[in-house]
Amino acid sequence: MARKNARAVNGILLLDKPLEVSSNGILQRVRWLYQAQKAGHTGALDPMASGLLPICFGEATKFSQFLLDTDKTYLVTARFGVRTTTSDAEGEVISERPVSFTEPELEQALQSFRGDILQIPTMFSALKYQGQPLYKYARQGITVEREARPITIFCFEMLRRDGNEADFIVHCSKGTYIRTLIDDLGEQLGCGAHVSKLHRTQVGPFTAAQMIAPAQLEALAAQCHNNADFKLLDNLLLPADAGIADMPALQLTSEQQQKLQHGQNCNLTVADTDAVKLLGPGQVFIGIGRVQQGILSSRRLLNTSAI
Repeated sequence: MARKNARAVNGILLLDKPLEVSSNGILQRVRWLYQAQKAGHTGALDPMASGLLPICFGEATKFSQFLLDTDKTYLVTARFGVRTTTSDAEGEVISERPVSFTEPELEQALQSFRGDILQIPTMFSALKYQGQPLYKYARQGITVEREARPITIFCFEMLRRDGNEADFIVHCSKGTYIRTLIDDLGEQLGCGAHVSKLHRTQVGPFTAAQMIAPAQLEALAAQCHNNADFKLLDNLLLPADAGIADMPALQLTSEQQQKLQHGQNCNLTVADTDAVKLLGPGQVFIGIGRVQQGILSSRRLLNTSAI
């Protein structure tokens, strides 16, 4: 439900999510700062995780799924020798074992996780079972059988090691659980491990260099609220299609655009594709379409009257 006197804000904010706050908690705070009618994030980070959290406003929320489905990069600190229930520092200790692996043994273990692999999701995840997220069962001490899911680990490299702790960079496909990856690594090395720090540095085309710190946002918001002028905040927003910059584009005529916006399809002699960025006259982004057997249909269209 839209808030009273809320603004029709459209675009994407790249926030540097702080520690010890939920993704939904910071989302609601940012939405209030912008006085925005509608906002959503594109893939939650746990309270113990920090880093890049794209927040979509207004019409940009229509395309958030494409950011959810993209690859991501993390900096992660693993603590070896201690395994926990949640595979992070907030869980209860399951076991403590001596750490005796060598760096060549670690590299061999890392190599086994690179590329296309299968991963069994953690019980402490938001995946649903019979309508309830798995973490609710886990908190009751109930374990549900989970199927292994295919993921891709593009990069898994150690950056630093200091005793029983090590820093890694992980570049992975959607659906990868970093806590599970580190837990699996610890089990392969025979000593156990858990995540002690996690920081996201990349989501699709977006990188850490583009992030806005909450303190900076709060300072600008104070000025905007005092002056009843939101330009300083709005200038931080990227366009609604910034997250799909690499998607193939299709230039439409005025007639084709009007057809799609009235719920009609268009006949085109172009190759089939499940997702294509649609550009109206003047190369103005209007949405995302699909081409099947020479017929173009719309998947998601901007409401141009709302922009």
